[in-house]
Amino acid sequence: MTERRILVTSALPYANGHIHIGHLVEYLQTDIWVRFQKLRGHRCVYMCADDTHGTAIMISAQNQGLSEEELIARMQEAHVRDFAGFGIEFDNYGSTHSPENRELCAEFWAGLRKAGLVVEKEVSQLYDPEKQTFLADRQVKGTCPRCKKPDQYGDNCDRCGATYTPSDLIDPVSVFSGVTPEVRSARHLFVQIEQLHGFLEEWTQRGDHLQPEIANYLAGHFLNEPLWDWDISRPAPYFGFEIPDSPGNYWYVWFDAPIGYMASTMQWCQREGERFDAWWRSDQCEIHHFIGKDITYFHTLFWPAMLRSAAFSLPTKVHIHGFLTVDGEKMSKSKGTFVQASTYLKHLDPSYLRYYYAAKLGPRVDDLDLNLEEFVTKVNSDLVGNVVNLASRTARFVQGSELAPAYPDDGGLFAQAAKDGDTIAEAYENCDYNRAMRQILEAGDRANQSVERAAPWNLAKDPSKADELRDACTIGLNLFRQLAIYLAPVLPRLAQQTGELLNQPIESWEESKKPVVGKPVSKFEHMMKRVRREQVDAMIAESREPEQAAEAAAGAEQEPAQAEWDDSGQPLEAEPLTETVSFDDFVKVDLRVARVVAAEDVPKAKKLLKLTLSLGGGHTQTVFAGIKGVYAPEELVGRLVICAANLAPRKMKFGTSEGMILASGPGGKEIFLLSPDEGAKPGQRVH
Repeated sequence: MTERRILVTSALPYANGHIHIGHLVEYLQTDIWVRFQKLRGHRCVYMCADDTHGTAIMISAQNQGLSEEELIARMQEAHVRDFAGFGIEFDNYGSTHSPENRELCAEFWAGLRKAGLVVEKEVSQLYDPEKQTFLADRQVKGTCPRCKKPDQYGDNCDRCGATYTPSDLIDPVSVFSGVTPEVRSARHLFVQIEQLHGFLEEWTQRGDHLQPEIANYLAGHFLNEPLWDWDISRPAPYFGFEIPDSPGNYWYVWFDAPIGYMASTMQWCQREGERFDAWWRSDQCEIHHFIGKDITYFHTLFWPAMLRSAAFSLPTKVHIHGFLTVDGEKMSKSKGTFVQASTYLKHLDPSYLRYYYAAKLGPRVDDLDLNLEEFVTKVNSDLVGNVVNLASRTARFVQGSELAPAYPDDGGLFAQAAKDGDTIAEAYENCDYNRAMRQILEAGDRANQSVERAAPWNLAKDPSKADELRDACTIGLNLFRQLAIYLAPVLPRLAQQTGELLNQPIESWEESKKPVVGKPVSKFEHMMKRVRREQVDAMIAESREPEQAAEAAAGAEQEPAQAEWDDSGQPLEAEPLTETVSFDDFVKVDLRVARVVAAEDVPKAKKLLKLTLSLGGGHTQTVFAGIKGVYAPEELVGRLVICAANLAPRKMKFGTSEGMILASGPGGKEIFLLSPDEGAKPGQRVH
């Protein structure tokens, strides 16, 4: 496979707010793609920066009593910390307020001037008399002049996609003060990109630079008529770079923001001893932009026009994604679904969100819905029940020893999964992560079925079957390692844990085609916990706006005070205690450690699973447990549970239940099986 040289960017987060889970759709999508390319052996670098200029930054700094430089420095520190918390790795993270960006802005400006694309016009612009500043496009809100949707920003409509100027809005108001802006005149500079109409039409409509629906959208909404002149300057006062040949005017934030991709690259080149032109003026380098659909116009028309005029490389592809909704609705502060990245990290493992987004993301510009109920179920069934469970059911039996010296016959399972790697790689390449996750889980299902048939927990009881046990675990752990390799772009932490377990770091996609043999197996360490709905609820509660949070707190004060708190800091729901029993009565219940050796669905029962429990010494009992929909049968096999073993048999329409397994929780979907600590053996009494 020929090594590719790839430069990747995500849209620059604005330095006037914190990262939230809506932002993370893009940065996780990009990080996964970059990690995949690196795992495939390609030279791939990921550049990003904070977008730091504009009136909003200036006003926010004033309101906080800070200089603009102090404000953007603080926000950059917070952004970098949040991204790192989700395992998002940039090769360089810069700022548009940098010497490199100023230098490149001047180079672009010279190219536009030389091409004769810049003209000056007197502009009537909206002005906030209370804040005494001209208002940029997104500092004005009003009703869209085309489709009449209210509460739209002054540059484009999120319903119909129309672009316009703030003065075109119906009933505009300043987002800073809420007052109706005044109309004042000032001299502005414009870029006449209509002169590049033919070039833009060819670039957007030919090749695969854009998704088909985006190319069609541009053709039908913009390229079928003359392109508007782009207002590229703003008058003082304004936080940004003053235009060298136009004193008192500043480059508009949308001019210097995409140039920030290049400025970040330049910083990286200076640090690493790389040639800048080898990345931005070379047909040997691919350039991939990942953006949201709300900034399609700027990245597919203005940006290519700027690059062409300044003689830089054009994007190989612009990957455009949709918006995030939560439970089918726009993120809401009042409902607590507008969740900051930092708030999420207080309550939940970042791997959960990385996987859930990957399982939802496809190659089209579709919106992504974070369904909170599905989030809990999917993480638990796919990651814990399918993938991680495969390791936990095998590694324990060979920890401290070695895998088989030669890979045993597994009936073609490893070869099949190795072959699957090619189609999984194709799906990653095309940003069809949803398809990749489905294929990985299918391989996981086959692997788990193999482990169930081999039943290493039974083999471990017979010392004469030590070789058979080692072979079964060698197969199971190698099939697990294949899954970990395929999931490495999504779950880098799991890939690291797998490398530590099998003393063989995961460094290349091609390692999925060769089994690991003869390696020592380290002590099995817990890889991933099940997500609990109360963790999600605590995150939502913390994310509510203060007034909603206060209302919730007021309601909670009317409840009885609780003495216990869960690990997310939320009070536990306490049920009243039952009447006391004597010690003699209690010890009549024979509680035993048991291993689930078989589990199956009870087709006509809404809540029941049929479990076969081993209590050691060849003794088994059948138990019907009301845990269907909470635990999948395949994730229970091999697990240790606590069983009330001496209950009188209870005849049911589905069979006879000979005991009961212990669990906690309020019921419904919130049931948590009790398990003994490591080292407990089937048949041991619980004291």
